[in-house]
Amino acid sequence: MVDEVKKEETKKRKFGIYYEFKEFLIEYKIIGLAIAFIMGVAATALIQSLVNNVVMPLITPFIPGGAWQTATFSLGPIVIGWGAFLGAVINFVIIALVVFFMAKAIMGEEKVTKK
Repeated sequence: MVDEVKKEETKKRKFGIYYEFKEFLIEYKIIGLAIAFIMGVAATALIQSLVNNVVMPLITPFIPGGAWQTATFSLGPIVIGWGAFLGAVINFVIIALVVFFMAKAIMGEEKVTKK
C-alpha cells in the first residue's frame, strides 16, 4: 500500500502539469462545458435552418415586400439602419419561440420552469 502511494507521488512529480491540468478540467467541468458549446453550435444551425427554410416562407406572404429591412433614418451624417435592426428583432423573437416550443416538446412538460 505504501509502495503504491509512493509510485503515485512519483508519477505526480514527473507529470505534475498533466495532473494539474486534469484536475482543472475535472474541477471546473470543462469537458461538459465544451460538449454543451458544441451542441449549442449544432442546435443554432438547426434552429436557424428551421426558421429560414420553414417559418419565414410561411410568414413572408403576410409582410409586404422585403424593402423595409433596408430602411434607414438619417440625421445629417449619421445613418440609422432601423429596418435591419427591426429584422434582427423579428428574427430573434421567431428563433426564441422555436427554441421555446422545442424545449417544451423535448422536456415533455406542460410549463417550462426554472430548475
